[in-house]
Amino acid sequence: MSMFGNLGQLAQLLRNAGQIKDGLKDMQARMAAARFTGEAGGGQVRATVDGKGEIQSITIDPELVRAGDTELIEDLVCAGVREAVRLSREGAQKEVEALTGGVNLGSVMDMFGGGKP
Repeated sequence: MSMFGNLGQLAQLLRNAGQIKDGLKDMQARMAAARFTGEAGGGQVRATVDGKGEIQSITIDPELVRAGDTELIEDLVCAGVREAVRLSREGAQKEVEALTGGVNLGSVMDMFGGGKP
């Protein structure tokens, strides 16, 4: 996107700043209450995180535990958590896009260096 496109997005954000600020608390409450579940191993492992990406629960199929393959369980737990966190991030991104009227904050931040060294 060109710099002028980014400037347009920045102007839109500034016009809607009050509305965005008002909606931020509601969004934070929705994300804290939201739950995202990732699965691995065909559902043998389920990890649930909230909208902030904090783990709320992990469920492991007892048959998987009885099989005794610790390395497999560890890999599946990691995969389940990664999937849940990915879903949580997607949910948060959708909330932010709704709050900002679809403005992609990443491209606006890139205009200012995006915090990159």
